[in-house]
Amino acid sequence: MFESIRNNAEFHRVYHSGKSYVNKYFIMYVLKNETDVNRFGIVVSKKVGNSVVRHRVTRLVRESIRLNMDGVKKGYDFVIISKKNTANLKFQDVQSAYLHLCKLHHLLK
Repeated sequence: MFESIRNNAEFHRVYHSGKSYVNKYFIMYVLKNETDVNRFGIVVSKKVGNSVVRHRVTRLVRESIRLNMDGVKKGYDFVIISKKNTANLKFQDVQSAYLHLCKLHHLLK
């Protein structure tokens, strides 16, 4: 598995000091964390849908992260924010959006 960003101060540190890129479905903030492990925070707003829909989007993002862990450079904190239009996405859409943002950040090996 991967480590999670859990407390509010860590999220804010990545928001304010990190670099961000946007695509059709997600906003990704990335900040180097001085360790050899990647940490992820996933944010899905209530604007996306009810709790069932939000949890589904979170699971899809988490699964795309898990399947592509070996192809992403280590030592970064990620905050991934989903946009409103992510409610009805398929896994392939989520995975390609995630990889696209990793490519924009130059994090793919």
